[in-house]
Amino acid sequence: MKWERGCSCTFAFALLITLCNGVDARQSINTSHHQETAWTSERKRSFRATTKDLWYHGFNHYMSHAFPLDELSPLSCTGRGPDWENPANIAHNDVSGNYSLTLIDVLDTLVVLDDPPGFQNAVQNVLNWVSFDVNTKPQVFETTIRVLGGLLSGHMFASQPGQPFFLPWYRGQLLTMAYDLGNRLLPAFSTPTGLPFARVNLRHGVQRGESLETCTAGAGSLILELATLSRLTGDDRFEKAAYKAFFALWNRRSDIGLVGNTINIWTGTWTPPEVTGIGAGVDSFYEYALKWYVMSGEVEFLDVWHEGYAAVMRYSRSPDGHWFRNVNIHTGNQAYATIDSLSAFWPGLQVLGGDVQNAIKSHMTYWNIWRRHSGLPEVWDAHFLQATSFQYPLRPEFVESTWYLYRATRDPYYLDVGERILRDLTIRAKVDCGLTGIQDLRTNVRDDRMESFALSETLKYLYLLFDEDNPLHKDDSQYVFTTEGHILSLPKEVLKPMSHVRRQMRGKENHQCPLYEPVQDLSPHGTISGLIRGVGSRVDVDYARYLVGLRSQALDEHHWSPDGWCAIPEVDVYSFDFIMSPGGKMVSEDPNPGPLKLKTVADGFILNNVTGIRAHVVSRLDRKGYDITKLGPHAVRTGQIVYVNDSALWDSLPDPRPTYRSKDVQLRIFLDTFDPALAAQPGASSFNGETYVKAYTAQFGGDLATLDASDTLNFGYWEGTEVEQEKSNPLGCKPYETNFDGNAVLVHRGECAFLEKLVYARDAGASGVIVVSDEDSPINPSASAAELAAAGDISDVALVLLPYTVGKSITAMVDAAGMFGYGHVMFAVDTEAQAWTEGVIDPTPREVGQILYINGHPLLNTRLII
Repeated sequence: MKWERGCSCTFAFALLITLCNGVDARQSINTSHHQETAWTSERKRSFRATTKDLWYHGFNHYMSHAFPLDELSPLSCTGRGPDWENPANIAHNDVSGNYSLTLIDVLDTLVVLDDPPGFQNAVQNVLNWVSFDVNTKPQVFETTIRVLGGLLSGHMFASQPGQPFFLPWYRGQLLTMAYDLGNRLLPAFSTPTGLPFARVNLRHGVQRGESLETCTAGAGSLILELATLSRLTGDDRFEKAAYKAFFALWNRRSDIGLVGNTINIWTGTWTPPEVTGIGAGVDSFYEYALKWYVMSGEVEFLDVWHEGYAAVMRYSRSPDGHWFRNVNIHTGNQAYATIDSLSAFWPGLQVLGGDVQNAIKSHMTYWNIWRRHSGLPEVWDAHFLQATSFQYPLRPEFVESTWYLYRATRDPYYLDVGERILRDLTIRAKVDCGLTGIQDLRTNVRDDRMESFALSETLKYLYLLFDEDNPLHKDDSQYVFTTEGHILSLPKEVLKPMSHVRRQMRGKENHQCPLYEPVQDLSPHGTISGLIRGVGSRVDVDYARYLVGLRSQALDEHHWSPDGWCAIPEVDVYSFDFIMSPGGKMVSEDPNPGPLKLKTVADGFILNNVTGIRAHVVSRLDRKGYDITKLGPHAVRTGQIVYVNDSALWDSLPDPRPTYRSKDVQLRIFLDTFDPALAAQPGASSFNGETYVKAYTAQFGGDLATLDASDTLNFGYWEGTEVEQEKSNPLGCKPYETNFDGNAVLVHRGECAFLEKLVYARDAGASGVIVVSDEDSPINPSASAAELAAAGDISDVALVLLPYTVGKSITAMVDAAGMFGYGHVMFAVDTEAQAWTEGVIDPTPREVGQILYINGHPLLNTRLII
């Protein structure tokens, strides 16, 4: 690690802003008492000092009242070690191994705090007091990340000359201790699959009757520490064990690319209920895939990160892009709508992976949950908008992500977040004898435990957030923070270069991430004023607050303006598969194309015949289009090119409009409004902004995919159709009292069939029906031949279904338009948009370089060469 040199690393949009919080939009001008205070260097140093004082308040009381035991009990001012009387108390004994856990865990935090004397004293205390010849059975994962990681990081700083923490008297004793501990952990890996037992006795090894079940994070998040131990000692057993365990999990991923949460270490089968997400049980598996690549340069881990991230973004990400669901690993269908606190690390990992824009979105959700509870509850139910587990043991993940986002964006918005975190921790967790976890965020009942990560991670990241001058921020080496916040890097002499043969097999690669682009001031008319604003001025920031049921606060209202609006995001699919063919014809898949069809070249592939080739397409991080990442069985690496040399693409093509009935359509939602009260004021104008939402089409009635001027179907055509409701008939399951005169009627799902809703609307003069679903899953309503015959002619009316989240906001928009008299909610069908699933190839070059387009979207790593 280079410590002293280097360079800085790097809705309906609502009627007005307050459709999301129930306040009259005309009062959304900033009238709060919030006064923005500039984040000057002096102010940041002040908060840094306050954070440092809070850290030492916890650490000093640990040393006074608990050391050499593992943890501090701050309410009783005593120490705590393993629960000797109840070995089955795994919630306690998984981390307490009778080895001065907290002291080892904070060694490199003393480095971050720039305390060389404190670091030296801590190292001496570890050497004098700690032994791993103990009859305890801690968790392999917790012992690895907290203890082994702490020893390795401490060793690196103590042994590296030319930096303030070098100890001239030090002779590698911490590394010797790490080696001893590693040898005591190795018996856990003696299984048929290579997946380790979850727990091991440090004196006696794996005991009879030990559980055969472990979680993906526990078995697959060991490579940083164990491989570093191997590289520093020359004993490759540790790295091989961690490598085998990691890929034992990855190679058992489902057909859609998802790893499960829990697995049987003996048989290698996923255990019920076979769900996955980004939180507890899975989280750090993805983290270690990316971070080991950063540390070691071993590209197979980068491949896992890219493929795993694409699968998570495709299946686990919510339709609005702001949170992540627990889904079935085989189908991708939602299993639970819960968010656990461990998943708050994800925005930080997205930043490290280069996806800053999506990191901002996901961070917003955790931030608003924190603001609602002044802490992050262990479990949040996104469906019922409430916490179901109210503990907060001072976990670091949300603070960690806040630090990553501030370093990537340098937006003081995240310093405001840090200020709130520091205030809440001080008020809620600081007690006379240290820092305590919160047992219930509603009542602030405390649990008399200071987990070691409160000092090794939570306050470390908070300190770094305010410390602009920290040497880590100027360090351009390939160091990483482990999942326990330990600083690890590999000396150049132990890095393994890629072999010449392997380099040839992979071809030319280019790994780069896009720069962060800050928010530009966007008016409701869609024009950009040129003013650069922060994250707090994004159009989706109020939507994120609405998602957790949080009313506006002074910090929110500071960013409001009379022209503001709250955007409900429409998120493009992140990745998808389709089988290619000229003109979008249905063809059979060719799973193993030969070299005459698909050939490798130095910088990618030449595709001589597209027919039957399955392409996996993934969104680019710069959001400018998509890249092909797989062609049949072949991976297309970052920076490689797919050359398309198929003359069939230029043959006569049929009408480019699909002959199939599209499964979804894009609707443009906008307001046809003008406030007469403003007519006399200079500069008065109508609010005519717009946004787009995806709606699912019915398999009966008018076909919206073929909508044009010759049709009698007027549902969402051209200038748009007004959306109306009849309050006395919200489900649309009885005759209407209103004549809709060609407008569309908004109803809710339930009580009667979709076809009945359309027939009642047709009989009332409507051009069609917009149904608000009771779930977010895609549904394409259908009907039997007998039902269609009984319905009569419905070719000039249409029905679409909105997902619950989107439909709820459209309903609120229509309600508010009527309540406040702002005019009419309108919609139009975007006839240019087509369903992604069919994959129509457009060979027409639309920019220099002649790239391939799919459904109007550019595949930027393709080139047409004929």
